[in-house]
Amino acid sequence: MSFDLRQLRYFVAVAEERHFGRAAQRLAMTQPPLSQQIRSLEESLGAPLFLRTKRSVELTAVGRDLLPEVRRLLAGADALAPMAQSLARGEAGLLSLAFVSTADYGVLPPLLQRFGELHPGVRLQLSEATSDVQIEELMAGRVDAGLIIPPIPARFATQLVYLPIAREPLVVAMSETQARLIGSDAATPITLRELAGIALIVFPRRLAPAFYDIIMDCFAQAGLVPQIGQEAIQMQTIVSLVSAGMGVALVPQSLCNLQRTGVVYRPLRDAQPVVETGLVWRNSEVSPVLEGFIAIARRFALSIRG
Repeated sequence: MSFDLRQLRYFVAVAEERHFGRAAQRLAMTQPPLSQQIRSLEESLGAPLFLRTKRSVELTAVGRDLLPEVRRLLAGADALAPMAQSLARGEAGLLSLAFVSTADYGVLPPLLQRFGELHPGVRLQLSEATSDVQIEELMAGRVDAGLIIPPIPARFATQLVYLPIAREPLVVAMSETQARLIGSDAATPITLRELAGIALIVFPRRLAPAFYDIIMDCFAQAGLVPQIGQEAIQMQTIVSLVSAGMGVALVPQSLCNLQRTGVVYRPLRDAQPVVETGLVWRNSEVSPVLEGFIAIARRFALSIRG
């Protein structure tokens, strides 16, 4: 079967005009070539499209049924160029973004809000995952970018690009009961020594080594060895365990936005540990849509540093 979009446009013109002469005039061509093109189309399709007499041209049953399909096909073809231009400008398409759970209460919401404002035609595919899983997904090409807690494994350093976005201090999440027992009020920072003997709830090191090590180093600098109680892989779960009185946790300050009944957040007095969140992507594959998100992330990073 051999025909092109031009022949389909000729078919629609003749079908609407019901006259080869008027259709030819509309198409800015002469009638004989138009008639020849329609016959070629009919031969390619293997069915007559028009009933021809000396005075009129009418659609066959096949032609009548085919006409709306051809119109839809041509409309789709006409939309290809604008769609390609939108994709090239990053105004349309799909962005697959992964994020650590800590980002859900800090950098993620403002980034998504701004991106949605500037790129309303882009579909977002979001997935929560630990930093190590995100790196695996990136290297496998299953996500476009990720919000992670660094560092990037050395073996991937030449294949991935990392953009620091935010650094924030860790604070203590504890139950209201525990806060009363150690005499802590909202305005009073507490020391790590006051937490000695209280179970510590943490991310497993195998899943978040950088975050785990920040917390352990914090205790080590204070000359303390924490008592590890429970482990959990999501911040929501850690805060829930705190609420249940199963221990305390050191969490990014943005987690104060996660208001959970029975949980209070207190700053630290004797240590200033910070956790960094950044955007990572493959250096060999940057789509226009991803370029738009990276630009927003850069501006956001500058705004919170400035």
